[in-house]
Amino acid sequence: MAKTVKIDSINEETVVQTNDNLLSVLLQKDLKVSRECGGRGMCATCHIFIKGGMEHLSPMSRREQRTLEVITTCGTNSRLACQARVVGDGVVVELPAGMYVSEVEDIEALIGQRASQDILHPLYGTVLVETGKLITRTMISQLKETQGEVSQVLARAAD
Repeated sequence: MAKTVKIDSINEETVVQTNDNLLSVLLQKDLKVSRECGGRGMCATCHIFIKGGMEHLSPMSRREQRTLEVITTCGTNSRLACQARVVGDGVVVELPAGMYVSEVEDIEALIGQRASQDILHPLYGTVLVETGKLITRTMISQLKETQGEVSQVLARAAD
């Protein structure tokens, strides 16, 4: 049976099948939501805020709780879109501001530019580069190190 979900960030409602996760809803709308860990609940790239209808989502698993504990922007209304399954009508979703470093196609091309939005760490949700800051070669090195760190963490988790 279909359920209605509102995506507050774009002020749209959409329909989802019962038990589908919120990540599928966000991807249907072509929103900038990444899934660095492949939807296994191990990264911050699908972190969202639930503005209403938390009771209409599946209960939080222990893995999701552990992942949310390390996300610095996490709040009491946080969920991972890949883990939150819709079981009732009236869920209202808000996306956190910023983009994840994994979404940057050509990191080197950012040198000398100002960040158009916060660039976030894919595992912890911390701000690596603030909106409006000049992106330097040193920052680019840190971003590349972050990408390597994420790859290592996810590779260890896959073993």
